[in-house]
Amino acid sequence: MNIVLTERSVSRAAIRLGMYQPAVSAALKRLRALAGDPLLVRSGAGMVPTDAGLRMIEPSASILRAAQVLFSDARGFDPATATHTFSLACSDYMDPLFLPQLVAQIKHQAPLCQIDIHALSGESDYRARLAQGEFDLVVGNWPAPPDDLHMARLFADQVVCLVASKHPVMRRGWDSATWLAAEHIAPTPTHPGAKGVIDMHLDGLGLQRNITARCPHFGLIPAMVASSLLVLTTGRQYCERFTDTLAVKVLTCPIAFPQMVYYQLWHERTHASASAKWLRERVKAVADSLRKQ
Repeated sequence: MNIVLTERSVSRAAIRLGMYQPAVSAALKRLRALAGDPLLVRSGAGMVPTDAGLRMIEPSASILRAAQVLFSDARGFDPATATHTFSLACSDYMDPLFLPQLVAQIKHQAPLCQIDIHALSGESDYRARLAQGEFDLVVGNWPAPPDDLHMARLFADQVVCLVASKHPVMRRGWDSATWLAAEHIAPTPTHPGAKGVIDMHLDGLGLQRNITARCPHFGLIPAMVASSLLVLTTGRQYCERFTDTLAVKVLTCPIAFPQMVYYQLWHERTHASASAKWLRERVKAVADSLRKQ
């Protein structure tokens, strides 16, 4: 029921559940009879939950997650035979090798498990989705991680700049004034008014850089830098992955920034889950291996 309500579509819910649509429709009909409420109603071209349906989302997710934890702990977690679905949300500011290596490691050690990877965005309330069991964990960098979640630090990274190999700064050098005046590229804000860790720190110093380009696809930005005068300011580990494949150079930033610290966060509900512990161990192992490369 939780999947039908969150997807707001019987057909999409059937795809996620691996069931035929008539079977999902029949189950919804039985639930409507038990609840004495339609639960989902038409709204334009789609479906929306009723008030009663909305009230059922969190309790039903809680029951499902509790059952999963209970049976996982009862059986233990054997990655070679497990058929668990891992769901995680991750910032794309991470090392570009992180997700490929994490997926490869999970599929190698737990070949029957499925993996759902979600983007972190302004529309995604990751704290609520962790609480409702939709995410097993979240990986990203925050200046102040929420204190109501479990947290494990993965690594800290120095803030540097990525520029084209033929950028004038390679000949002239720069100071804080010329760095601020340069043409910068930054990620598209996740929501109006949102700022990343770079611009939040500059605000605290009473400074503002000259952002002339924004892009929602962080992985494409280094290629844009290589063929322009744009400057990307982010973590060294991320930037150095592109110096062998693109005509780019890593430079020290003339303004001092605190290190970018990456964490994995999870909810109390999965803290004792054997499968979730295994996933967190894989995340830590991949992060550690990338730091040594």
